[in-house]
Amino acid sequence: MQEFDVVIIGAGAAGLMAAATAGYRGRSVAVLDMGKKPGRKILISGGGRCNFTNEYASPDNYLCQNPHFVKSCLSRYTQHDFIELVDRHGLAYHHKTLGQLFCDNSAQDIVDILLTECEWAGVQVMLRSEVFAVSKTDAGYQISTSAGSYQCQSLVVASGGLTMPKLGASPIGYKIAEQFGLKVLPTCAALVPFTLHDHDKQRFDGLSGVSVDCLVSSEDGTQFRENILFTHRGLSGPAILQISSFWQAGQAITINLLPELNLAEHIHTLREQQGQKSLKNTLSVLLPKRLIEIMIAQNDIPDKALNQLTHGEIDSLANYIHQWQIKPNGTEGYRTAEVTLGGVDTDELSSKTFEAKKAPGLFFIGEVIDVTGWLGGYNFQFAWSSGVACGGAA
Repeated sequence: MQEFDVVIIGAGAAGLMAAATAGYRGRSVAVLDMGKKPGRKILISGGGRCNFTNEYASPDNYLCQNPHFVKSCLSRYTQHDFIELVDRHGLAYHHKTLGQLFCDNSAQDIVDILLTECEWAGVQVMLRSEVFAVSKTDAGYQISTSAGSYQCQSLVVASGGLTMPKLGASPIGYKIAEQFGLKVLPTCAALVPFTLHDHDKQRFDGLSGVSVDCLVSSEDGTQFRENILFTHRGLSGPAILQISSFWQAGQAITINLLPELNLAEHIHTLREQQGQKSLKNTLSVLLPKRLIEIMIAQNDIPDKALNQLTHGEIDSLANYIHQWQIKPNGTEGYRTAEVTLGGVDTDELSSKTFEAKKAPGLFFIGEVIDVTGWLGGYNFQFAWSSGVACGGAA
């Protein structure tokens, strides 16, 4: 039996951040992870370059049944604090659109920074250690693993969600929460591509790889302005991943294919100047030609010259392009999702320390709890912030 002040389950972003923070307080800390290497999800994130935070991160960028829950930790450890940390380590990074920050070289640089911090703080990282059982003891908690047993005063569950099962995703965190009487909210895949019904897949066959800058809306009124991408299975791209967190099965999404333009006015103006020009060629300047050809072949828009269009047809066309609706069949699920929606109910936890109200000394941080950020570095920022808040108390 090995004894530590703090044992952390999960060597991901939140777990390693909490470990270093607790270690710097003089606590003896062990991190247990079933994988062969730490930070596996960090390593594949952002196309291997890790979008490690967002300059504009705020509580408004998170979904949670209690929208106030994230305010405390995000205000006490901000994106600027994490940027200061990586600057101290000399990380080479660059800014992208919408406040996103990426490593210049590799996501491994972020993992190396976290492991260096853990080493400096005296943390022991135990890999290939699968957790079998957790039990309460007089002194705290006992953890049985494939590599032996551990005793600790404080147990931190940073086991992540159900996304990317190939990386070893596991429901262990939810099981521990339920074991100690904590409510776990239903989970589903989020920040995930949509699949389409067979008839729509056939309609858009041949569009795989085509990208369009759009304004995408869900039925609850949430909107995101970014690219959509046609795939051989359905729809992806940043705007689709964003809206998937707000989509419910059976609902449609509305896509404004030309958010910068009033199409009706544009057509009326061109009719006066180039009336003989075909609608097909006119729209193919504004949108991918293959998409327009499919819409014409499906009789979704008329195959006419501009001066042959009636006012009613122009209005219908504009309405169709600005409010193109499609009803997804579903999502690609946890296999390709970036995060898990739902999880341990935040009402069960202290928003300051992430300690379970019903189980002193038991903490839950990161993706395992019911906090889901937008696409663009927000989920990593919550991992850093919740890790620091917990590590300062565990």
